[in-house]
Amino acid sequence: MVLEIWKQIKQQQIAPIYLLFGKEAFLINETKQMLLNHILNEDEKDFNFSIYDLEETPIEVALEDAETFPFIGEKKVLFLHNPAFLTAEKTKEKVIHNLSKLELYLKEPAPFSVLVLSAPYEKLDERKKITKELKRAAVTVEAKKLNEQELKGWIKERAKQNGIEIKTDAVELLITLVGNNLFMVTSEIDKLALYATDTKIVDTSIVEKLVAKSLEQNIFSLIDKVVGRKLDEALRIYYDLIKQNEEPIKILAVLAGQFRLIYQVKELARRGYGQQQIAGYLKTHPFRVKLAVQQAGKFTDEELAAIMKQLAEADYQMKTGGMNKSLLIEMFLFHLK
Repeated sequence: MVLEIWKQIKQQQIAPIYLLFGKEAFLINETKQMLLNHILNEDEKDFNFSIYDLEETPIEVALEDAETFPFIGEKKVLFLHNPAFLTAEKTKEKVIHNLSKLELYLKEPAPFSVLVLSAPYEKLDERKKITKELKRAAVTVEAKKLNEQELKGWIKERAKQNGIEIKTDAVELLITLVGNNLFMVTSEIDKLALYATDTKIVDTSIVEKLVAKSLEQNIFSLIDKVVGRKLDEALRIYYDLIKQNEEPIKILAVLAGQFRLIYQVKELARRGYGQQQIAGYLKTHPFRVKLAVQQAGKFTDEELAAIMKQLAEADYQMKTGGMNKSLLIEMFLFHLK
């Protein structure tokens, strides 16, 4: 849905009102920036672009601006942030909004203004009249976490925008290394595009060479080495993390989180849940579940229970100062051999 709306914006199919909502800040920011850049040129932005925080400013003030003719050019763009009146979430509203003015504006928006409401809330209150009216009148963009297939498509499209082609297996490796944080993924794609200026092709060897591993991915690799009974390689990864000034207590927390996920995935799979169902139930990305499923089959229930107990004991020791923090993780890794 987001990619389709981006395509319309690029083709100058601009609507008078947009409603952007959801927790995926990157998609909201990208949509706003795209709208701004495709509607106004640099000179016009100084005069015809306004931002209002609706936690501080009544909606009628922004609407009065929207109904005022542009100073130069043909269009105005207005960003209206934090419309708390659209959600059931508890917020500290400092102003009272005259929503009847907004209802009137929705029926007949100013032809020279583009109104963009940016609502960083997971859900809108569909029971409210103003929410229903706004969704009827506006182009609505739900900025939610992309599933695995959407993320792969988005990466390929983003690479294309940068003038490169990224191979399917390279896309999968990129997701494995970086995860689904779109800000980080975008930064890595930009880096890959600069490297592949001549060939215009990015394969797994280039991703492996250029993309830095996240802490979570290093932990995944560490566990993978342990599962394969490659303790020397596991310790090498751990020592590299220490050299990068990663705190042992943070490493332990990520280790515990990964093993907890493996344990939960194993149990839910036994109950007949599919990977997508597990991801929804645990509120985690399907790709993380896919990786955990691969690892879960290599541990018995008893082994996982013992590992969780060891991690809890190591956490207690770290927090009470009973032993050297780095040594505690080394001992944990040796016990896993």
